[in-house]
Order: sequence, then structure tokens, then C-alpha cells
Amino acid sequence: MTSDPEPGERVAAGRQVPSGNQLVLIAIGIGLASGFFSGLFGVGGGLIVVPALAVLLGLDHRRAVGTSLLAIVPAVTASLVSYAATGSVNLAVGGLLAVGAIVGAQAGVWLLGRISRRAAQWIFVGFVVVMIVQLLSLVPERGADLPIDVWRGIGLVVLGLGAGVLSALLGVGGGGVVVPVLMVWFGIGDLSAKGASLVMMLPGVASGLVANLRKQFVDVRLGLMIGAAAVVSSPLGVWVANAIPPQPAAWLFAGFLLFVGGTMAREALRPPAA
Repeated sequence: MTSDPEPGERVAAGRQVPSGNQLVLIAIGIGLASGFFSGLFGVGGGLIVVPALAVLLGLDHRRAVGTSLLAIVPAVTASLVSYAATGSVNLAVGGLLAVGAIVGAQAGVWLLGRISRRAAQWIFVGFVVVMIVQLLSLVPERGADLPIDVWRGIGLVVLGLGAGVLSALLGVGGGGVVVPVLMVWFGIGDLSAKGASLVMMLPGVASGLVANLRKQFVDVRLGLMIGAAAVVSSPLGVWVANAIPPQPAAWLFAGFLLFVGGTMAREALRPPAA
């Protein structure tokens, strides 16, 4: 584990780390935002935490990713407990997704040197466009669940496999892939889809955290501060998710995917570094 940066320590791009109350307030703000969106969308919150750590605190990318994993674990756990309290967690669906995601993450690591990152980015953008169009036309049934048979079980493992591969290749959380597919192609209600996504994420996030701790890419104090704040706001995100009718909830998730896909497309269009 790394020691926490001292005030004024130089990190990415020569930027100084904020100190004292300023650091605490920034960490709390990041945690509250990421926790809320974790609960609202059934995602990990890394899309908020990683860039915020880089932009606001100047952490380099590896350290930002490692620290975000520590912050995400309590956020995902709190969101999962909140969804379970409303009866929106199907452990069988989430477990099958997790099996595929764990294998897919290893496959994604193997593919890192064999497939162009830009090609993977455009594949993901194309997937996002398809999902947005279908979510905007979807009339979801909130109470819909998924009875498991052999073929559905195989389909869930394959879905988890794809989410794991994209996560390893692009650093995107699996929730942005799994939730819309569960809703659109498997016909699961939006709340159950988000609950299953959170079940799937926990093993992968925990595994990634252990690996990053061993490599000393985790700012433990900062990650714990962000995670503690996320625990406070995650149940609020789950409450809002339950309060929003299913149709607007699908549109809202489409808006989230638009943001994620737009960010990925902008990165893909960026000229390669010299």
C-alpha cells in the first residue's frame, strides 16, 4: 500500500495535491456524486471517480484507477444492499453474469496487445448507439424478472463475458453494458437489471483492487474518504431509481449512455500522442 501524498507532493503533470480541508471536501464531493449515480444506474461510479481524481487532484491515470476501485467497493456494496432491501436483486442472474465477467476480464487483458484500442472504442460506441435507440422505444415492465433455463443461463454468461472484455480493454464499468442489454434483450425490469449488475461487479472490482494494492497504485486514505461519502449517497440514488417510473428511467439511462458513448467517441477521435 502506498503512503498518502503529502501536501505539495508533485503528481501528474506537475500538479500539487490539495491539502487539509480542501482535499477532504473534494473527496467528499467526488464520493457523494459517484455514490448517487452508482445507486441510480446500477454502475460502479468509476466514470466519475477516475476523471475527477485526475482533473481535480492531479493523480496520474494508474493511481486514479487503483484509488477508484477502493472507493467503488463500498459504493457498490451500499447500492446492492439498498436494491436487495427493495427485493430487486436476483442472485442467480447476477452470479451467472459474474462468472462470465471474471473470464471476460482475463480475455480482455489477453486481447490488449492484439486488438487496436481505437477499434474497441468504436465497437463500444456502436453498441451504445443501438442501446440508446432501443431504450428510447422500450416500454419496460418494472416487475419483470427472468426465469433461468439452460439457454438463458448461457446467454447471461456470454453477456458477462462481453462486459468483462470491454471493461479490461477500455476501462468502462460492466454496468453500462449489462443493464441496457438485460432490459432490452432479456426483458428484465430496470430495477432488477441494476441489482444484477451490482452483483456482477463486486467480484471483479475486488479482484482489481487486490491487484492494484499489490502494485501500490492505491491512495488508501483518499479512496476510503471517497468510499465513505459514496455510502451515504448510494441509497439516495436507489430511492430515486425506485421513485422514477420505468419509462422515464429507461430514457434517463439512455442519457447516461449518451454521455458515456460521447466521451468514448471523443477519445477515439483524439489524434494519437506523438
